[in-house]
Amino acid sequence: MKPFPNRIKLANLPTRIEKLTRFSEQTGLNVYVKRDDMSGSEWSGNKIRKLEFSIQEALDQGADTLITCGGIQSNHCRATAAAAARLGLRSCLLLRTDDPAPALDGNYFLDRVLGADVRFVSAEDYRTRRLEIMEELAREFAGQGHKAYIIPEGASNGIGTFGYLSCMQEILQQEKEMGLQFDTIVDAVGSGGTLAGLVLANKLYGLNKRVVGINVCDDADFFQHRISEIVTEASSYLEEPSLAIAPEEIEILDGYVGRGYALSRKEELDFIRDFARMEGLVLDPVYTGKCMYGFVNEVEKGSFKKSCNVLFLHTGGLFGLFPVKEQFDL
Repeated sequence: MKPFPNRIKLANLPTRIEKLTRFSEQTGLNVYVKRDDMSGSEWSGNKIRKLEFSIQEALDQGADTLITCGGIQSNHCRATAAAAARLGLRSCLLLRTDDPAPALDGNYFLDRVLGADVRFVSAEDYRTRRLEIMEELAREFAGQGHKAYIIPEGASNGIGTFGYLSCMQEILQQEKEMGLQFDTIVDAVGSGGTLAGLVLANKLYGLNKRVVGINVCDDADFFQHRISEIVTEASSYLEEPSLAIAPEEIEILDGYVGRGYALSRKEELDFIRDFARMEGLVLDPVYTGKCMYGFVNEVEKGSFKKSCNVLFLHTGGLFGLFPVKEQFDL
C-alpha cells in the first residue's frame, strides 16, 4: 500500500477527547466527545483536517488560488479562506443564497474579514451548476495570470478523505493512552467526506467499530452512495481498489434533517441550549446540534443498546450560531 499523500500541517492536533459525564448518566452509555471544534480558532472544526491534504495537493500543482463552495454560513468556506490567508494564497468562495443582500454575520462575516473573493449563487444554480461555475472562475483567474485549484463542497473527495483516515489513527493512539476502546463513533453527515474517512479507516485497519452517520441534509440513500464513491476515489491514492465499500455497508441514521439543511426547529435549538447548560459544550445548529439531537432520540429508541463506549465527533461550527441567535428561547 502506498503511503498517505503529503499534507500541510495547519490544525492544532491532536484534538482532545473528553467524557461527557452528566450526559453519560442521562443516556446510560459512556459518551465521549472528540473536540475537533478546537482544531484552531479561525478554521475550527473538521474541515481543516481535509483541507490539509487538499491544499497540499494544490501547492504541489503550483496553484496560488483556492476556489470552493458552500452555503452562506459554510464552515468549510470560512476554513478555506482562513487557511488561504495564512499561506498567502487567494481564495474565492461560491456561496449559496437566494438573498440578494445576506446579513454580514457569522461565517460570512469572517469570510469578508479574511479577504475572500465572495461570489453568490442561487440555490438552483448551486444544485445544478456549481462545478461548472467554479471551472468558469478558474478560467477567469487564469486569464489574470493565476492558477486556481478547485476544492469541492466540504473538501469531500478522495484527497480530502485522508483527513479522517489520519484522524482515526489519532483516535487509536488516544485509546491506548486512555486505556479504553470506542466501540461506536457518531458523526454528523453534510457532504460525506468526514464519514468516508472514518469508514475507510475502519475497514483498512480492521477495527470492527460501529461508525454511524446522522445526516443533516438529503437522505440516507444519497449519502450511502456518495460516501461509497468518495471511498473509491480515495482508494485510488492508496492503490487499494479492493477497499471499495458498498453503499449498504455504510450506516446512516435518517430522520433528523428537520426543516432542511441549515434550517432549525425549536426542539433542536432548545436541545442545543439545554446541552450547553448540562455540559458546558456548545453545539452548532447545522451539524452537531442536529446530530446529537438525533443521537439522543435514537438512544431512546434502543438503536445503541449494544454500544458501551461511544465517541461523538464534534465537528465545530460555533460561528453558525450567531446568525440564528434570535431564534433561541433564552
